[in-house]
Amino acid sequence: MTRYALLVLPAMNRVYAESSVGLTIAELGVFDQAVLGGKLTDIAETRIGGVPYVAFEADELTPKDADYLANMSAIYALFRMDGRLLDPVELRPLDKFDDDLITIQKYQGKTNEHFTKLLLNVTLLASARADEMLDRRFKVFDPLCGRGTTLNQALMYGYDAAGLDIDTKDFEAYSTFLQTWLKRKRLKHDAEITRIRREHKNIGKRLHVSVGVSKESYKAGDALDLTYINGDTAKAAEFYKSGSFDLVVADAPYGVQHGSRTQQHGLHRSPLDLVEAAAPGWTKLLKPGGALGISWNTNVARRDDVAEVLAGAGLEPVETGPYLDFQHRVDQAIVRDIVVARRP
Repeated sequence: MTRYALLVLPAMNRVYAESSVGLTIAELGVFDQAVLGGKLTDIAETRIGGVPYVAFEADELTPKDADYLANMSAIYALFRMDGRLLDPVELRPLDKFDDDLITIQKYQGKTNEHFTKLLLNVTLLASARADEMLDRRFKVFDPLCGRGTTLNQALMYGYDAAGLDIDTKDFEAYSTFLQTWLKRKRLKHDAEITRIRREHKNIGKRLHVSVGVSKESYKAGDALDLTYINGDTAKAAEFYKSGSFDLVVADAPYGVQHGSRTQQHGLHRSPLDLVEAAAPGWTKLLKPGGALGISWNTNVARRDDVAEVLAGAGLEPVETGPYLDFQHRVDQAIVRDIVVARRP
């Protein structure tokens, strides 16, 4: 057996930093369960030179094992431990673009980008195609996409992305940001904003972007696809085709600063109203074997209630092992958790 030490990425947010080791241990457990064959043992926090690490033991990690772990949300470096010596393990993350695609946007209420990546990871790892994480172009849908952090993370992985949000200001802010960023990076792309009309009425706007990871891939017609619709998430199945997505990933409004909203029900404090109205449509958009992951504030909705709503929509909540270990404090009013569910 070989002992390894995972150096945890420093978090700028102090409160999130306090939770990052525990979240890393849970995320590592999900990776181990889903794609590493359960080969990791004795996963625990340790400190080396006063710096927090997550240590574990395993038979020698293969290069592919390391490639999976390179995409953990809080990994900074990975070492083999040889006595007091640390031998670096090469990490090759999926990242296709500069990381300022994720980090450059700053606004009140933005979800920590490390957590966004974690939520995407654990949702993907719960799907039937988890072992294809490194070489499949997954299709990711965020039905509450706001200003697009999840969409950007999907692009970073080289996945196709789609989003939906009712807030026009968020739609316009993201459209401006992404088009400006693509031009500044001189990436080959095509972007267009159009109106969506039904029965001679405007019911929303659509941003559609095609972007090449490289000039060569764009010219070859192998561009990544991103669509963002400014519309009601409770009507998601009217905007996107059934069975279109491998993953649905949503960070529900926390009910503190802005609450949850649909056109039919207006503003509510509990995200359950929103999820109950929208989950059947979200489920229709998932491919068989796909997975849905949602985070929310447990102070305004119990975990069992969220899982029950997803089960009522035809999904199978994953309520075992490390999937139960993601609850953490965001601030005095918010304690966040994750529920993941699969479509049979």
